[in-house]
Amino acid sequence: MQQENQKGQFNSNFGFLMAALGSAVGLGNLWSFPYKLGVGGGFAFLLIYAVLAVIVGYPLMLSEIAIGRKTGKAAIEAYKEIKRPFMFNGILQTIVPWLLICFYCTFGGFITKYLVESITAIFSKDAVLNTGDPGALFGGMISSTGSAVAWMTGFLLLTMVIIFGGVSGGIEKFCKVAMPALFVMLVVVVIRSCTLPGAGAGLEFLFKPNLESWSTAKGFFDILGSAGGQMFFSLSLCSGCIIAYGSYLSKKENLESNAAIITIGDSLVAVLAGMAIMPAVFANGLEPGAGPGLLFISMTAVFQAMGTIGKVFQLLFWLLVFFAALSSSIGMMEAGISAILDSRIKKGKAANRIQVSVIMTIFAWIGNFLTTADQLGGSKNAALVGFRNLFGQPDVLDVWDCLAEGILMPLTGLIMAILLGWFVPHYVDDEIANGGTRKFKSQGFYNFCIKWVGPIFMAMIVYNQISSFWGK
Repeated sequence: MQQENQKGQFNSNFGFLMAALGSAVGLGNLWSFPYKLGVGGGFAFLLIYAVLAVIVGYPLMLSEIAIGRKTGKAAIEAYKEIKRPFMFNGILQTIVPWLLICFYCTFGGFITKYLVESITAIFSKDAVLNTGDPGALFGGMISSTGSAVAWMTGFLLLTMVIIFGGVSGGIEKFCKVAMPALFVMLVVVVIRSCTLPGAGAGLEFLFKPNLESWSTAKGFFDILGSAGGQMFFSLSLCSGCIIAYGSYLSKKENLESNAAIITIGDSLVAVLAGMAIMPAVFANGLEPGAGPGLLFISMTAVFQAMGTIGKVFQLLFWLLVFFAALSSSIGMMEAGISAILDSRIKKGKAANRIQVSVIMTIFAWIGNFLTTADQLGGSKNAALVGFRNLFGQPDVLDVWDCLAEGILMPLTGLIMAILLGWFVPHYVDDEIANGGTRKFKSQGFYNFCIKWVGPIFMAMIVYNQISSFWGK
């Protein structure tokens, strides 16, 4: 058995792929990708995202899986084993999921509420999702702190229960069912959305070549920064999660094909999410760049406009978003938990998964309480306003996001590329070749990207992300 650290192991490669895709496919695809796509001009954003996924996303994904499997450890101890001075990068990557989970479960709670309400809407024509004003419903939900905290807590506890089951008994078992179901439901919603009257304008917005937003250097680099940050968030890169999952993977599996499947699969879901949302948005005369509320407000309006059949698609839609959010929440929690388990094992202590899971759950609850209490910037509480001003952000959500997605994910990706491209070149080559065909087929492409192309683009992404959050 590969693992000697008592943390667990995936029973199958399919289970690993579904868990890794589950971590990657989440709110980054179904919540932030569509509205950033809208703000970024549709096709112009999509083109940059696709290029970055190939030349930056795939090499980093392959690197993280290989690092995890070669060392058998989570990010902190893995980087320490690669080159001790770079251990700090593992620490920074481990901080990322602790920051992301501080707002993720808040939105998980919102989604859970909408899912429950969509079930009610099937049986009652007077249900709020059928008759209420979409904007007022969303505004009322985020401004009702007690209710929001309750839904967030329920979502967080569900995440914790699945984590309790361990790698194969909890994470793998859930994701092997949830991810195929998510894909099927997403395809069904896409078909319906694309057949709505007027949906063609949404598809043109996505796929018709239009690079008008690149007309200025600032416009191009703004989209580059946004697409790059989105790529890191969407693929769960440099968040400790993929390294942790890689450490649970059997030595016999082909890492190149796994990295390609995860990168392509996640990007495909992101595009499908755009095809599910944008045609429906255009068909109903809504604003494609409506911001974070696009998922909740615009889609509710769309389903209301569909009439009776809209209730069914509404339920399917919120069920798939719920599965996506929960699988990603599990991945974030596991990244932090795996690092703590490594520390305990190093000290000769037992890998008590339940105890460590409870510790991280308490921390996550505190972070999410701050996010929900802030009401996405609507709170006038002096302490919360002061906390936001400390980091120069409009709300607590953006505080967590700017530190994680804005800085740490692209920055630690840049450092990882420099480490593997310049300080310890070919470190993962033998691990990548150790599986499947016993060859490293994309070695030339990988080495070129990890040494030259990746660092250049990631440096630009870091600069533009910092400018985006603090340069205005």
